[in-house]
Amino acid sequence: MTWVPVVGLVIGFIIIYATKFSVPADYASYLSLATLAGLDTIFGGVRAAMEGKFDENIFVSGFVMNTLLAAGLAYLGDQLGVDLFLAAVVALGGRIFLNLSLIRRYYLSRVHLSKKKEEQTGG
Repeated sequence: MTWVPVVGLVIGFIIIYATKFSVPADYASYLSLATLAGLDTIFGGVRAAMEGKFDENIFVSGFVMNTLLAAGLAYLGDQLGVDLFLAAVVALGGRIFLNLSLIRRYYLSRVHLSKKKEEQTGG
């Protein structure tokens, strides 16, 4: 099921580019934060699939909740005059980099194991 989050990402990009969708400047920061939250969820879904723990219900609910929470925090920060946007960007950015590093390690270990098996079998 590793392909589910990737297909969702590709479909989202196609929809945006095909419809020439534009966002008012007032909402651009909210959309960028929601996009980061969505990317965090997608990379988390890929990681969960590689670990054999992927659940579509958890993925979809996590995607919706993370996106709404991130945009809600940015809105609350705007209302209070506090830059909660930056805190959310740092937290989500850290999670994205963590998931990417774990995905990278997983694939590198698979390549290393396959090379090791080739050497042992003499092929």
